[in-house]
Amino acid sequence: MASVEKEGIQKQIQQDWANREYIEIITGSIKKIADFLNSFDMSCRGRLASLNEKLTSLERRIEYLEAKVTKGETLN
Repeated sequence: MASVEKEGIQKQIQQDWANREYIEIITGSIKKIADFLNSFDMSCRGRLASLNEKLTSLERRIEYLEAKVTKGETLN
């Protein structure tokens, strides 16, 4: 009877280790996904900030040119 209990305990321990390894793999994968998403977020924010600066510059140029045209000035 003791050997049956011992085998049952060994199986439980083996299953516990297998579960822990699985959880470790899943946790590592989630961390990698989170790192990728954070990196992607920072990259997108940087690119959008750069694009916003360019658009702001173009808007200012357009406003300047519109003002010159409205006043009847030449574009030289």
